Amino acid sequence: MKKDIHPPFHKAIVHCACGNEFETFSTAKEVTVEICSQCHPLFTGQQKVATSRGRVDRFRRKYSKVGENSESNKGKQ
Repeated sequence: MKKDIHPPFHKAIVHCACGNEFETFSTAKEVTVEICSQCHPLFTGQQKVATSRGRVDRFRRKYSKVGENSESNKGKQ
């Protein structure tokens, strides 16, 4: 490594919007984040699966009609 070109590296305190604080190493003395592993839905297990279920149901309803129409047309040919 070249000397005198790298910023100082020291302990930093990370502040999350949920109130969680922890120490890490960084070139900044303090870091502020909006979401951390204590409040992120992926890590807490509180993912919103209901929204994706609704999308799947809408997709199936929309395209189930298309499949029915194409099968009924096969018998007419």
